[in-house]
Amino acid sequence: MTLTLNSTTTLNNGVEMPIFGLGVYQTEVGSETENAVRWALQAGYRAVDTAALYRNEAEVGKVVQSGIMSREDIFVTSKVWVNDLSYEGTKAAFDASMERLGLDYLDLYLIHWPVNDWQGAWRALEEIYDSDRVRAIGVSNFLPHHLEELLSFAKVAPAVDQIEFHPFLQTPDLQVFAEKNDIKLTAWAPIMKGRVTKVPELIEIGEKYGKSPVHVTLRWMLQIGVITIPKSANKDRIETNADIFDFELTDEDIAVIETLDKGEEGRIGPNPDRFGE
Repeated sequence: MTLTLNSTTTLNNGVEMPIFGLGVYQTEVGSETENAVRWALQAGYRAVDTAALYRNEAEVGKVVQSGIMSREDIFVTSKVWVNDLSYEGTKAAFDASMERLGLDYLDLYLIHWPVNDWQGAWRALEEIYDSDRVRAIGVSNFLPHHLEELLSFAKVAPAVDQIEFHPFLQTPDLQVFAEKNDIKLTAWAPIMKGRVTKVPELIEIGEKYGKSPVHVTLRWMLQIGVITIPKSANKDRIETNADIFDFELTDEDIAVIETLDKGEEGRIGPNPDRFGE
């Protein structure tokens, strides 16, 4: 499987989305976010994932517009926060995000969590999509039953579901559902906030290739078809996180990683069915 930092996956509407990018959750507003995005683009990253909640859309937009590379070569994702999840609220939230980003269009716009009036929010996303202000729309933190409900009324099928996904939380039922319905999965918290560095099996696999457990984890995701957006504000880590394209895991390696799944016990963030409780 030949993968590079420029590799993309084709979404269900034909848009090409990079398989690897930078997440900026909890990256501080101001120079920390600007530097992280700049370093990532300079290192060859082609995707940046932000959200209204992160409060750093303006910094992301500033760097995207800075001329490091052409706008069409950068894939920008943002999300509508739960407080704005209604038809009118989402339309206003999108306009506000675009004003902060300072961009003419967005590449991907997501519903952040399946709460409040997310159904009305989806109708708003479809209208935004039809207006050509966003190239693709999708969701985040949706479980199979949420996706089933969405698909029951959606005029535009979601292209992406961004979820907590890592060796301890592999959600095989969601993987199957997403593949069956041509929805791409994107992993947040892919390296378990650094905890993968303490997992013996990942350490052992990495030693075979001269790679770290982080490299093994990120490479595993790409090989099983999950887009990944590791977060870092450290220049060296941003650069080294992308050092995953000069080796390939074997089927046996992948089988070992599959045994690490702990199901709900492995979850780091909120369960989407209990978000806000």
